[in-house]
Amino acid sequence: MPRPRVLHLINSFEIGGTELQAIKIINSLAQRDYEIFVASLSEKGTLRKELDWLKPDRYKCFPLTSFYDANCLKQLKLFRNFLEANRITLVHSHDFYTNIFGMTGAFLNRIGARVASKRATYSKGAIKLFVERQSFRLAKKIATNSNAVSDFLTAYGIPKEKLVTIYNGLDVDRFIDKPAYDYEQIEKLTSRLNPHAKVITIVANMRSRVKNHDLFLRGAQKIADQFPRVEFVLVGDGDLREAFIAKANDLGIGSRCHFTGNLTAIPEVLSISSIGVLCSDSEGFSNAILEYMAAGLPVVATDVGGAREAIIEGKTGFLIPPGDEKAFVRSVMRLLTDTELSHALGNAGRSRALTDFSRQAQIDATISLYNSILK
Repeated sequence: MPRPRVLHLINSFEIGGTELQAIKIINSLAQRDYEIFVASLSEKGTLRKELDWLKPDRYKCFPLTSFYDANCLKQLKLFRNFLEANRITLVHSHDFYTNIFGMTGAFLNRIGARVASKRATYSKGAIKLFVERQSFRLAKKIATNSNAVSDFLTAYGIPKEKLVTIYNGLDVDRFIDKPAYDYEQIEKLTSRLNPHAKVITIVANMRSRVKNHDLFLRGAQKIADQFPRVEFVLVGDGDLREAFIAKANDLGIGSRCHFTGNLTAIPEVLSISSIGVLCSDSEGFSNAILEYMAAGLPVVATDVGGAREAIIEGKTGFLIPPGDEKAFVRSVMRLLTDTELSHALGNAGRSRALTDFSRQAQIDATISLYNSILK
């Protein structure tokens, strides 16, 4: 019996939660009983090297600048030709733009197995929400990364029977096998840190205000005033990075804020951190929260998306209302003051992350989804 020929469509190879999860799924499924193909809408980013094993004829970029020009129609035609030439039996798209492009192409080519994805409890305005809903109408199934996202879609009229929750998967071994750490990256960072400092870390891209780095920096200023040996590490990159650096300087904490840019050595950075935080106004199911927990850090995160499906309030971390700077500062200060509580929350979070949110569980759920839709 021929193996299913599955095409994954991603927006780009920039480092972000959606892209990282997609790449990990692709790499894991390539070791299973599938013929894997990959397409993208942009070749930007460093994650392309994670797919070096992929044969050249099994990858194709269909560059888009807009859905409203002649190039879009041209790329859609080329995409359909690629699907037909490679006899693709299942198309899995991973975000807003690829849902629209991928579900349309797969539908027009009469590919019955069509899987779209939704990873956040918000949409990009009323018009884009309308367009996104049309792509979901074309999908046979929609993979969400939390029950919160599924509930969000149900409230907007998406049938429950289309929705499948598959939690983000964690590479457990990366947080256990410490001899494999890239200590060179840690040393570059620690050379800039006060060796006696407690480190508060946020891992979030800087491409959108939705991650609310502004709240983080305002809170960091108040925390720094009370704790002279606390420093702040901001992992991530994007168009807003320079603006955030300028804001840190304006707040007088520039020397205590360390902007690392994009890093793949997340476990290494978290190994020298004391607290992991996330200030987002909207999320699906955050990779960063799982990574903080796996690294044994207590977590302070806004209660959005699937955060409460990962964090157990008061046992593995603290959930705060979105946009609540006072609650953010109060929770972080409590952990800085109460070392025993901080360690207890971190240990409980690590146990939960390594047990409940493994990569294996994610892949098993994805394969189950594929099997059901291919039938």
